[in-house]
Amino acid sequence: MNLEFYKYQGTGNDFVMVDDRQNAFDAQNLPLINSICDRKFGVGADGLILIRNHADYDFEMVYFNADGTQSMCGNGARCAVAFSHFLGIIKEETYFLAIDGPHKAFFNEGTVHLEMGDVPGIAKDGEEFFLNTGSPHHVKFVADAAHYPVVEEGAKIRYSAKYSPRGTNVNFVEILDDQELNVRTYERGVEDETLSCGTGVTACALVHGSLSGQNNIRIKTLGGTLQVKFKKVDGERFTDVVLSGPARQVFKGSIAID
Repeated sequence: MNLEFYKYQGTGNDFVMVDDRQNAFDAQNLPLINSICDRKFGVGADGLILIRNHADYDFEMVYFNADGTQSMCGNGARCAVAFSHFLGIIKEETYFLAIDGPHKAFFNEGTVHLEMGDVPGIAKDGEEFFLNTGSPHHVKFVADAAHYPVVEEGAKIRYSAKYSPRGTNVNFVEILDDQELNVRTYERGVEDETLSCGTGVTACALVHGSLSGQNNIRIKTLGGTLQVKFKKVDGERFTDVVLSGPARQVFKGSIAID
């Protein structure tokens, strides 16, 4: 049979999108998901997203990393909102369900403003940090992100005993000024550097905000620019976290699957 899909990208983080409101896709078939995301033998993507009906929400986003594992994906969620707008499921505003719970979002001329979940705090280990923004993230500040060995050093931290057995995403952050960062991310599940990571830049913005006192941070990634706004309350708790950036449809196609 042939699977119809759409390809979306959000600041270079790319996803195979499937309208699965009929629940026809076998979400338990992890080798199938892996093969579709394979960049040489499949469509090629950082992840695969199913859009499904849900009685209590506008839609449900079911997200898979390229290796078939599941997590929250900020850029994927923004692309899911744009895709759902394209399908006519939503208009400008939406309330939808993801693996980490419900989210609100606003879609406006190709830009998606996504409400992320509250973050209860940040763990500090020397000069490095850890927090969960829907997915786990290690944050390390570096002097020159553009020339940093992201894959080599990211893999060391991702597979370290500290984060065993599930591992973590790893972000390397260069401070450009009080309100602007340059971020590169090694993503768990992709097992490589991606051009952008929504939950990752959110984590970096919160860490930087906790140190600098800023609450509106612009983040440059290899794939483009994102914005993160938030409120800090009760010391280290973060609420009203909003990730904003573009989400674009790249193409539509079909692939033969067993």
